[in-house]
Amino acid sequence: MIGVVVPVHNEQDYLAQCLESLSLAVRHPGLVGEHVVVVVVLDNCNDASAAIAEAYPVETIRTTSCNVGVARHEGARLLLDRGARWLAFTDADTCVQENWLVSQCQAGCDAVCGDIRLIEWECLPSHWRRRYLDHRRLTGEGRHVHGANLGVSADAYRAVGGFPPLRAHEDVMLVHALKARGFRIAWNRTSRVMTSARREARAPEGLGSLLATIAGEAAQ
Repeated sequence: MIGVVVPVHNEQDYLAQCLESLSLAVRHPGLVGEHVVVVVVLDNCNDASAAIAEAYPVETIRTTSCNVGVARHEGARLLLDRGARWLAFTDADTCVQENWLVSQCQAGCDAVCGDIRLIEWECLPSHWRRRYLDHRRLTGEGRHVHGANLGVSADAYRAVGGFPPLRAHEDVMLVHALKARGFRIAWNRTSRVMTSARREARAPEGLGSLLATIAGEAAQ
C-alpha cells in the first residue's frame, strides 16, 4: 500500500485542486492497481477545509498543533499502522503530476526529493523571478528539499524517527537524517509539482515567507 499525506491549515482556496490532482495520480496505470490511501491532516482549521476534504475519497484526521512537522508525522504514523510501504508527501496548495506517485515508487531509492514550480510564475514581476532564481542557485540548485514533493520508504522513515516536530524545515531535517544514516536519496528535478506563489506564509521561513521577503525588497 502507498500512503499520501497532505497537511492542511485553512486551505479552502487551494485544497480542492490539490485533491483533484491526487485523484488522478492514485489511479495511474503504472501503479498496477496498488492500493493508495490519501490522508488529509486538518491542523487547527476553522474554514471550509474539512468540508472540502469530505467530498473526496480521502481519510481525514485532526490535530490542533499548528505545526506542520507534527501534522505530517501524524498522517505518516496512521499510514504506517495501516501497512504502507511508501509514504508520499505534498501540500494543500499544490497540484501533483499524474505520474507523481509512479515516478517516486520507481526511482529505486529510499527517498525521492522532487522539484516545485510556481503556479503563477508567468504572472510574477520579472525582478521577483530573478530574485527567486538567484536564491535557488545560492542555496544549491538541484538539491532543494520540498515537503510539497517528497517521498520516503516506510523502512527509512521508521529508521530515522520520522519528521521532527518543527514548524518549518521539518522536511529538510528529515532528509538530513536520512543522509546521515546512509539511505539512498534520488534528487529528481523532472518530477515537479505546481505550488502556489502566495505570500501569506503558512510556515515560518517557508516558501511563502521567501516570496514575501522578495516582495518587500521590491517595494523598497
